[in-house]
Amino acid sequence: MMTQDEKRLYLIRYLLSERNEAIDIPADAYRQKRLLRSLFNIRMPKDTDEDFLRIQDDYLQEEARRKGITDLAALEPIQKELYLWQGDITTLKCDAIVNAANAQMLGCFSPCHGCIDNAIHTFSGIQLRRDCLHLMQRQGHDEPTGQAKITPAYNLPSKYVLHTVGPIVSGRLTDQHCELLKSCYLSCLKLAEENGCKSIAFCCISTGVFGFPQHKAAEIAVSTVKDYKKTTGSDSKVIFNVFKDDDLMIYRDLLNG
Repeated sequence: MMTQDEKRLYLIRYLLSERNEAIDIPADAYRQKRLLRSLFNIRMPKDTDEDFLRIQDDYLQEEARRKGITDLAALEPIQKELYLWQGDITTLKCDAIVNAANAQMLGCFSPCHGCIDNAIHTFSGIQLRRDCLHLMQRQGHDEPTGQAKITPAYNLPSKYVLHTVGPIVSGRLTDQHCELLKSCYLSCLKLAEENGCKSIAFCCISTGVFGFPQHKAAEIAVSTVKDYKKTTGSDSKVIFNVFKDDDLMIYRDLLNG
């Protein structure tokens, strides 16, 4: 039985061998984890052997357990079937989590980047990028803004990942930006229910490097979810996942208002 440290070293050496690279592997666990994440991030989607996948899956699932998994069942709703939770979405156990993807849908290739796309692809495992590639190959073009795709979540505590491309706001916020963001939420809600999901966790779509103003984005998120549930009669549980303290305050005010 391999220890967690031995699994990590195995994965690093395997990924380096794929690249025909030989480097000095850091001795401490923190830098090894950074190196492994970087190697996951820059790896192009392709098949690998079953031994690698087995060890990778064991390693990532143990890492999730050590970080601490938050089960939706342990959370209290802030309104009926609506939840607000601050934390790392890759540690949340529910039916589906939403990934703020880019148009290529292959994840973030920047080593150890702080975006949610990077984290989800890192901790789900290399299978996720492979699945996204197959989706995009069948589609034959970049993912349009405001739509959504679904994949298994692999080594994340959730069952599925919903990938949606939010609008990029590089100047003045327009009505079109707002409609496209609304479409992201609607597309995810519909796709989740079509796939039998009874719970879905939304990140703050487009508010990071995509530049959508936080407060307006939160207003659209909350109003779109509420309108959808009222119109369709959906009993899905919806979690608004935030990471920053200011987003927590924004959503708390909106949901308590």
